[in-house]
Amino acid sequence: MPHFPPAALPPASLPPVMLATADAAESAQQGETLVKARAFAEPLIAGETLDTGENILAHADAVAAILADIGGSVAMQAASYLVYACPHLNKPEEVMAKAFGPQLAQLAMQTHQLVIVQRLSRAAEAHTRGPDNTPLSPRLQTENVRKMLLAFSRDFRVVMLRLASRLQTLRHFAATKLPVPPELASESLQVFAPLANRLGIWQIKWEMEDLSFRFLEPVTYKDIARLLDEKRTERERYMVALRERLQQALASQGIAATVAGRPKHIYSIVRKMRGKLLAFDRVFDIRALRVVVPSVADCYQVLSWVHEHFAPIAEEFDDYIAKPKANGYQSLHTVVRDADGGPIEVQIRTQAMHEHAENGVAAHWAYKEAGAKGYSGVSATSEYDTKIAVLRQLLAWERDLSGAAQASAPGNGLFDDRIYVLTPEAAVVELPQGATPIDFAYTVHTNLGHRCRGAKVDGAMVPLNTPLANGQTVEITAIKEGGPSRDWLNADLGFLASPRARAKVRAWFNAQVSAETIARGREAVEKSLQRMGRTAIRLDDLASQLGFKSADGLFEVVGKDEYSLRNIEVLLNPPAPALEPDEYFQKKFKGAGTRKSASGVLVVGVDSLLTQLSRCCKPAPPDAIGGFVTRGKGVSIHRQDCSNFRELASRNAERVIDVRWGEHKGADASVYPVDVAVEAFDRQGLLRDISEVFAKEKMNVIGVQTQSVKGTAWMIFTVEIGDAVTLNKVLGSVRSVKGVRAARRR
Repeated sequence: MPHFPPAALPPASLPPVMLATADAAESAQQGETLVKARAFAEPLIAGETLDTGENILAHADAVAAILADIGGSVAMQAASYLVYACPHLNKPEEVMAKAFGPQLAQLAMQTHQLVIVQRLSRAAEAHTRGPDNTPLSPRLQTENVRKMLLAFSRDFRVVMLRLASRLQTLRHFAATKLPVPPELASESLQVFAPLANRLGIWQIKWEMEDLSFRFLEPVTYKDIARLLDEKRTERERYMVALRERLQQALASQGIAATVAGRPKHIYSIVRKMRGKLLAFDRVFDIRALRVVVPSVADCYQVLSWVHEHFAPIAEEFDDYIAKPKANGYQSLHTVVRDADGGPIEVQIRTQAMHEHAENGVAAHWAYKEAGAKGYSGVSATSEYDTKIAVLRQLLAWERDLSGAAQASAPGNGLFDDRIYVLTPEAAVVELPQGATPIDFAYTVHTNLGHRCRGAKVDGAMVPLNTPLANGQTVEITAIKEGGPSRDWLNADLGFLASPRARAKVRAWFNAQVSAETIARGREAVEKSLQRMGRTAIRLDDLASQLGFKSADGLFEVVGKDEYSLRNIEVLLNPPAPALEPDEYFQKKFKGAGTRKSASGVLVVGVDSLLTQLSRCCKPAPPDAIGGFVTRGKGVSIHRQDCSNFRELASRNAERVIDVRWGEHKGADASVYPVDVAVEAFDRQGLLRDISEVFAKEKMNVIGVQTQSVKGTAWMIFTVEIGDAVTLNKVLGSVRSVKGVRAARRR
């Protein structure tokens, strides 16, 4: 029973004779529409030719015939003429709507618009260069064509018209033997033929594949054609006999089977040879049969008979009935050898399985190309791939779609989430549905989006929040310098539909805030340097010494009040060091015995002796210390665990003398410089946080060295302490700072 949509149910009260009369009247009216459309377009297009050199009227006649062969409606056939009449009319949609109705006029206009966009895009791509100044790759070209084809397929009939037109173009090149543009053949093979395959239009698919392959690889095509032709008569005679034998054998078992040969196409053979790395004589389905039976049980009964009378090739058997393919395909596939050892492929399926395989809706964009056998081809990689599956079922509904109710109903658009518009140079720009000229500007270039102040759509000025439509040409008016408006981020005003463009606007404003913070911090740092009289210092060097990667990094934390200017003052104006390299403090002692030096060290039994605290180990009370008498430069004071001291003592033990710390209290208390090594995860504000610990403990930092490698910071702080015991407590506080791994005295 055929299924009718509710609006198309025949009135039950009408007798069959009246229904037949009504159908005949409708058919006659449709025939008149087709004749009228051809007569309308003929004077406009009869003397015109396409870019291919084909006469437009002859092309339209052929397209209408192809559409009729695949069951296309009269409206589609009529549109094949009106599409090419559009450029010759001042107001084409208005004129055609009056003559043929708004639905047919809209179909013709949409198809014409797609033709123009594809032509302009192809011309632009011919001059488009990649990053290395090479032409746009064929893969990108065909991907653009596929996107445009899908974007304009809101009316399914547009797809059918373009498929039929492309097939006729290939036929024209084959008949005239004119050279074929490689990009046209490539588009046909990689975009149009797979689309025809998904729609179940096998006639267009196979013919388009073979013609495209013939143009792209003529030598290989001729070689395979020759190999097929060499034994064609013998092969066909054998297959007829085999088909009759199988038909009779199944009939004798009570199975009403339909047995038919499967025609092999050259492109299919080549693809299998390449995909499975086979020689021509190893392609098993050169000789192939398809058996269609009433039930699943019959399928296995036929398989049993085939395997009983022929030698099966085990590795070539696939049971897609028990384990269907991911797209729902079901069938038994087996390859057997005849008495001469020649391979024969047999496919066995029920009628329902056959109809699904031919016209089912479960197929995705990649079917045999991405199957379990590992054929090479296109893969399903985008959201369009799931949507395209819906097109398969629309073939059966095509006549319903041509009606006014269905064509005007909401939800007919299959690809409502994307649109494709053109630049003035005819480059295709992909945008989300509802995109505005500002979205377009940001997609072309971020800087163009920032400077956008106006837009023309198809030559007319429009507001910047105007939604764009497929096929429109957009031209942006921009100022030389400037930035976006905050109104663009207001969703209620509708200036932006693209999340990517919205993110770019936010990033611009964030950058402005950051720039203001950096400027404020720079001003504060420069004023501080002026007060210290150090304006000659390079700001990048200053930032590096303070542990920042750049001067802007320093300015930003200062501008945010996250870093104290006191750290800069301490770095540039440290307290005068008590000790310098090779300089000694000299004290004269007024009596014999043990006296105290300026270093805070008492030399036992020696008077008026120069002393210095060694810089290699930087001793501080209460470290165990020892003295070493240098040649003419007094006594060098070391920690007893200092490796340098042990080395000196082992060589010149006689020059080692006893020393001990003096007792300084109150204002006379001495301070000692020591080095503290810190290892931490590098982060913003780390130096500031550690410096604040020392400041809180009232320890003067007189030197800082920092280094950061792969996220780890190594810092050496030189601090002045009264004794090492206090330092140990401070190190505990340093270790508690966020990110610090270790803190120790060197």
